[in-house]
Amino acid sequence: MRSGRRTALRQLAAWVGGSAIAGRSGIGWAYQASEPSIEQYLTDPLLQPASIMDFEPLAKAKLDPLAYDYLVGGSEDEVSLRDNRAGFDRIIIRPKALIDVHKIDLSVEVLGLRWEHPIFLCPAGGKNCFHQDGENTVARAAASAKTLHITNGGIQKLVESGKGPAWWQVTTGGDFRTPQTIRAFVKRLEDQGCGAICFTTDIMYVSHRERNIRNKFDRAWGETGIPRDAQGRVPQPRNPERAGLYPSRPTATPTWDTVRELRAMTQLPIVLKGILRAEDAKLCLEAGVSGIIVSNHGARQLDHVGGTIEALPEVVAAVEGKIPVMIDGGFRRGTDILKALALGARAVGIARPYLFGLAAFGQPGVERVITLLRTELALDMGLAGTPNIAAIERSLVRIRN
Repeated sequence: MRSGRRTALRQLAAWVGGSAIAGRSGIGWAYQASEPSIEQYLTDPLLQPASIMDFEPLAKAKLDPLAYDYLVGGSEDEVSLRDNRAGFDRIIIRPKALIDVHKIDLSVEVLGLRWEHPIFLCPAGGKNCFHQDGENTVARAAASAKTLHITNGGIQKLVESGKGPAWWQVTTGGDFRTPQTIRAFVKRLEDQGCGAICFTTDIMYVSHRERNIRNKFDRAWGETGIPRDAQGRVPQPRNPERAGLYPSRPTATPTWDTVRELRAMTQLPIVLKGILRAEDAKLCLEAGVSGIIVSNHGARQLDHVGGTIEALPEVVAAVEGKIPVMIDGGFRRGTDILKALALGARAVGIARPYLFGLAAFGQPGVERVITLLRTELALDMGLAGTPNIAAIERSLVRIRN
């Protein structure tokens, strides 16, 4: 296991650069997109979106309506989907005056490594609904933009070629049925050079996603794309999402004991995704978890849980700086990221924004979304008087009553 851990760290370090290991002052790499010419700005469709939000209508115009609903929809009443965005409006930035901000440094340390910026790509299923070979396309974009990509799998050839980004495997618990299946799961990831294990905790059941239910959406189409015939008709789905099925699982679902068993089997970092309570954050510490992602699964699982930015402060307070806390859910602006960093997040994940870019423009669209978001963050940091991530502290924001 130690050999697997060392291999993973070497591969991850090679991705972010040989001098990027924590404890060294240098940053191993720097992603700099080439500056387009004025003519390109005026004529290239990729460069016309002024913000992340501009990619959504472009994606909608290209996507099958069923795929678009699958991408943008939340669960049940979609209250949490709205709350993910509304929560940012209650947070006010308190900019610092007369700070030297002639150089802006976005680099941040996460799990012992230096990232060029505090933005990562969250896992997202069904990418083939949005673009052919979607997972590998996103992985190539992440590698080009030097951005961490949490994958659902399927990019092994890209990783083995040495061209893929460092990646974290995500699981929904199916590999955790017995100690034997956990051990096999861990060995497979260690052999593949996995950088960390990201364990999603909030998907033991699939929620009622009513847009999909009304569309009679078959989740298998997420892998094949929407199979319309020459007349534009969709065939009868084999296993459509539907209401009225009482929830059940054939085997027990993972528990905190499962996390402890996993911790004992590997030295790889273990990150729990889907934590929304201080009590669970403390249990993460007790179980030896390496990091936390505050997440409500893009508001696609349990509804009425509030926006993730609302849950962030109690989770940060509970871990007392002992492990990094990351967050996803509704991030669309550099100011959104700035607010999360001020409330104690170490890094911020996005999903729908890069999927909009993927649907609209393929790999270049994903890269452009990353470029716009990191550039907005840098500009907002400069305007707020925070030249680096360390300068972003709790006093930078206040929460409106």
